[in-house]
Parts: sequence; C-alpha cells; structure tokens
Amino acid sequence: MEKSPVPLVVERPVAGGRMLARDDGRVVLVAGAIPGERVRVAIERVTRHVSFARATDIVEPSPDRREPPCDPACGGSVYAHIRYERQLELKAEIIADAFRRIAKAPLAAPVAVAPSPERGYRLRARLHVRQRRAGFFREGTHALCDAGPTGQLLAETTAAIEATLAELDHRLAECDAFAVAENVAATERVIHIEPRDGARLDDLAGTLTLPAGVTGLTTGRRGGLVTLAGAESVTDRAPELFRESPPVDPSTTWTRRASSFFQGNRYLTGALLRCVLGQTQGGRFVDLYAGVGLFAVALAASGARGLAVEGDRSGAADLDRNAAPWRDRLRALRASVEDAVTMTLDPPPDVVVLDPPRTGVTPEALRGVIAWAAPRVVYVSCDPPTLARDAAALTAAGYRLDSLAAFDLFPNTPHVEAVATFVRR
Repeated sequence: MEKSPVPLVVERPVAGGRMLARDDGRVVLVAGAIPGERVRVAIERVTRHVSFARATDIVEPSPDRREPPCDPACGGSVYAHIRYERQLELKAEIIADAFRRIAKAPLAAPVAVAPSPERGYRLRARLHVRQRRAGFFREGTHALCDAGPTGQLLAETTAAIEATLAELDHRLAECDAFAVAENVAATERVIHIEPRDGARLDDLAGTLTLPAGVTGLTTGRRGGLVTLAGAESVTDRAPELFRESPPVDPSTTWTRRASSFFQGNRYLTGALLRCVLGQTQGGRFVDLYAGVGLFAVALAASGARGLAVEGDRSGAADLDRNAAPWRDRLRALRASVEDAVTMTLDPPPDVVVLDPPRTGVTPEALRGVIAWAAPRVVYVSCDPPTLARDAAALTAAGYRLDSLAAFDLFPNTPHVEAVATFVRR
C-alpha cells in the first residue's frame, strides 16, 4: 500500500469510525487515529473524492491515546485505542456535525452522551461459526477473531458459547452463526443457531442437552422458530431493566426471542427507555418500528393508549405477546410502517415514536407521519447522518428540534444512539 510521504494532521471524527485529515487539500479518512494527532498513513483505497487510509506511524500522539485491550478491527472495536471519556466527546461531535452539515441546523450546545461500562454490556450478539469456533469477523474481512478479548460479552456468556460449540460438536459444519440473547440480569440466555445455506438443524429438537449457562436453544425452519431445548425466549422485568425505581408498573415485562431485535446494552437500555418516556406527552401514541414493544409496552404500562407497528415476523410475534396484558389500551399490528402510515387515526396521536433501522425512516413513511400532524415526534436513532436527514424533512414540514440526548450503547465502537424530540410549531 502507498504510504504518505509526510505526516497528516487529523482534524475531526466522521460517522463510521474514521477521522478526517487532508493531504494537499484532498480528504483522507484515516482509521486508527485521533483528532489532533500527526500521523503517517497507508492508503487502502481511493475514490473520486476521498482516500481511505490507516494510520501506520503516530508521529505526534494524542494524550487521549491508550493501548487497546484487543484487536481494534475485531467486532468493530475501532475506538478502542481512544480514552473512553474522549470517545464520548467524539460521538457528540459526530452528532453535531451531522446536524450542521446535513440538517443545516447547528446545535446550540454539545449533546450529552450517557456513558456505559466498557465490559460485559451486550445483551445481544451475533457470532459467526467457522472451523469449530464462534467469533466476530475482523472489519472488512471474513476472518474470524475471538469475541472474548473485546470485552463486549460477559465471561459467563463466552463460556456458554463454548459449551454450545461442544454440545453441537457433530453438527458444527452445518452451523453458520449463533445469535445470543440475554436478559439484563443475565439469568436467562438463549442461543439461536442459524444453519448454513441448504442445511437444517430442526431435527435436533429433543436430542440436545442444554449447555451450562444456556436456558434455551432455538433454530429456524421455513421462516418459523423451532425450539431445540429449554426455553425459546428471555424476559426482562421493569425493576431490572430500569435498575432503579421503575417509572411504570413494576410487573411490566418484555419477552423476546433471540431472532427479534432489542436494544443491545444491559446498562443503558433502561435509561434510554426512561428518556423516551420523559419526552412523550398526551394520552395517545403511535410507536413505529416497535420491535418487541420496548417503548409501546412501557407507554401502555404508564397509562397511555396507542398503536404499535412492527413488520418483522419474529419481532411482531413477541410484540403481540408483550402487549397482551395491556390489550385494553395497546393494539399491536404486524405491518410495514409504509402501510401503517396510510391509516386514518381518529383521534390523531399526541406523539409518534420512531425507532427505525440504520437507514432511517423511508420517505413514504415520513410523509405519512407528517400527515398525522402529531404535536410531538420522538425519534430514536442509531445513525446520526440519517437522523439529521430526517430532521431536515421534519423541520421543513413545520417541526422544530426541542431536545436531543445520546447514549453510548456500544463503547469502543463509532456507534451512538440519539433521542431527538421534535415539536410542531
């Protein structure tokens, strides 16, 4: 790879994990650097407008540089070389940059990013199975790396994964990945085994012994779920999820299968939910991209009435189950968001909650949300650029940004979760 003849000065972070530098005016996006450093880089690839590079020599290191605890390319740990407090500042800068450049709406003050313990935080993980091992892929490759040293999983989780590998010994060649789901308390742990293309593992039902530390083993078959041993799901209860005095009925629960989406941080999911609840006002809500009902169930348990929409088959089934205790005030609907927003709601909602995938809200869905003219929109985002893009559309439609908070759900990665509340002018 071509190396830079002179050191580059690293200017600022950009979404995705790299840092921006310039080489004779040309933008260079550098991996493994920190703003303020002077680094020599190796060019990895070049496009028409930008070069991608990796720092090879740190000529003037930042005081925020630290020795990473693991391979930074393993499991997306591309911020692992940066002091944790500085990571939070960089993520706040990425959010501010997105609003300034994309939404054309500079923030009045830096957004506060709630910190997380760096180790053992993951409630969910997907590990690839290759050559009788389970682990993450190194960034940009299909080379397996050990998930343990990244610290994202609890020690008992990695032990449970190893025990599952041993139990499946004679069928590992047919396994493609393990999707692991735990409850916050780590007292329940289900591993969903994804078969390789052309393989099937449902014939193992009733033949397996539950590995130590595992409360359930499942697999898929023709789009459905097959329980191989133990329980098919894990359950979180309000007191454990919120970690202190829950703002909802303490008997509230959320049950989910490993094949369903749920927020991934055991330490901050309750804080994220508390934030969303604090931003909702009025007695009627719509929760779009509802998943298993994290927000909708909490809103119903707080006394509000509403509609929760989820299109994924697994997530919608869990949503329906979690909504059951609140059926008098919560309707669960399996549908695409694009179809749901064509519904006429009478009376209209007081607040719409959005928690879309990384790609953000589709234009059709956003037009439908705007047509409802709800006084408030609470937007939960895992991607600052798409949040800023959709913020621009909401602003153009007569909304203004009222509040913005952020949560570091994935320490040592470039990812950051934001909760933006928009109010109708």
